[in-house]
Amino acid sequence: MTKTISFNELRRIKDSLPSGSMHVIADKLNVTVQTVRNYFGGANYAFGTNCGLHIEPGPDGGIVVLDDTQIYDMAVEILEKQNKNA
Repeated sequence: MTKTISFNELRRIKDSLPSGSMHVIADKLNVTVQTVRNYFGGANYAFGTNCGLHIEPGPDGGIVVLDDTQIYDMAVEILEKQNKNA
């Protein structure tokens, strides 16, 4: 299932994740940490792959279409658990 959000919102989610979350997501999905970073707007494809992230210029950093929401969903779940425990 695809999801469309702003690039700035995607970066806010990434920046809100607790330390080590990228490693947790990468381990659960059996991908490299750099692949998870690329999902959140990184561009180091020598050590990671593209995860179906399409960015189009526009307001609020542009529009991002996520082809696969697994990483996004896991990040949101981590943030919800963090907020629940706060």
